[in-house]
Amino acid sequence: MAVNYVIEAEIVDINSDTPQSEDVFLVDTNVWYWMTYPNATSYVPSQLADYPNYLNNALGANSTIHHSTLSLAELAHVIEKTEREIYERTSGRIFPKEYRHNIPTERTRVVSEITAAWGQVTTLAAALDITVDSGAATSSLNRLSTEKVDGYDLLILETMQKHGVVKIITDDGDYSNVPGLIVFTANTNVIEAARQQGKLLTR
Repeated sequence: MAVNYVIEAEIVDINSDTPQSEDVFLVDTNVWYWMTYPNATSYVPSQLADYPNYLNNALGANSTIHHSTLSLAELAHVIEKTEREIYERTSGRIFPKEYRHNIPTERTRVVSEITAAWGQVTTLAAALDITVDSGAATSSLNRLSTEKVDGYDLLILETMQKHGVVKIITDDGDYSNVPGLIVFTANTNVIEAARQQGKLLTR
C-alpha cells in the first residue's frame, strides 16, 4: 500500500538543487549510513548515490553540516543488522543476540565498522547535542499527536528545535509532515506528493 503523505514541510528535490554556502543542514541517520558505511544496502539503488553526492556538494559549497549525537544509536543498530545479514548469506540464519554474543570475530568487525562510520560522521559534521531529560521526553511525546514520526525522529526534532535548525537532508518521508521544516530529499513519493500539494520548493 502506498503511503499517503500529507505534506506540511517544504520539500526540496536534491537532484535538482544546488547547496549554498548559507545552508545549515542536519543530516539524518539514513544519509550517514549510505555515506559512511561501505556495505550499505538500499531498497532504492539510487539512494546509494543521490545522498552522498548531494552531501559532498554541500560540503564543497561550504554549507554548514550537522549531525545529531542521537544518530549513533540508530546508525550502530542498522550497521549491526546489515553485518548480520551478510553473515547469514554464508552461515545460515542466526538471531541478533546470538550473533552479538557468540561470534567474537563478527563482533570485532561490527565494532570496527561502527567506529569507522561514526568517525567519518564526526569528521564531516558538527554535533548538535541534546540532553534527553524529562522535559525533552514530554515535549517529544506531545509531538506524537500531530507529527507522524518514530521515536528516534521525535528526539531528532527536539534537537533541531533546540538549535534552531530547520533544514534536514533525509530520505525519511515522515519528516515531510512536520510544519516549519525544509526537507531535502530524493524520496520520489514525497517529492510527487509535495508537487501535487503545492509544497515543492525550487530555489
